[in-house]
Amino acid sequence: MRRLISSGSQFETEIGYSRAVVDEEWVFVSGTTGFDYAAKTISEDVAEQTEQTLKNIGWALEEAGASFAEVVRANYVLPNGDDFPACWPVLRKYFGDVRPASMMIVAGLADPRMKIEIEVTARKRRAKA
Repeated sequence: MRRLISSGSQFETEIGYSRAVVDEEWVFVSGTTGFDYAAKTISEDVAEQTEQTLKNIGWALEEAGASFAEVVRANYVLPNGDDFPACWPVLRKYFGDVRPASMMIVAGLADPRMKIEIEVTARKRRAKA
């Protein structure tokens, strides 16, 4: 019942993690950043990074058979807490109606270009019998 989802990132293999893990109805999406993996770029703007991060998360959720509507928890990590308000409009775009339980942590990230990292947990809704 456990399924691993990979984005193909070299870090997943080198470090030993999956972009997401599906365990029955639960979907756990690893901390995800704003790299555009197709273009191999990352914006310097925190709001643009937030948008790309959520696009990356959306891909993982879709691969897991879930959606943003099923997210029950979202954790945000930013190296600079003062950047958080600039992310709010983008977060509201994806989570405004969902309103998952969440928290924001100020901590360093693995690459100094990263301005936000987001992890989410979703619970897929079961089809009614």
